[in-house]
Amino acid sequence: MPLFWKPYKSDVTTFIEQLKAKRPTLEQEQQAGRALLWDKTVDREAQAEYRAARVAQQPYVYQNKGQ
Repeated sequence: MPLFWKPYKSDVTTFIEQLKAKRPTLEQEQQAGRALLWDKTVDREAQAEYRAARVAQQPYVYQNKGQ
């Protein structure tokens, strides 16, 4: 290891560290935003009903069944 060696830190890592230092509540805000859209409980019974009620799509969607 050279005498003046220091570990590499990318510009992106430096930016993120500075951003987190400026806004300490950033991670909590991100988790709250994620909870709005993604962290949901899945109703498996309703999901099974949706799958059972699905209508099969024709191979060519613009063709009528009578033709």
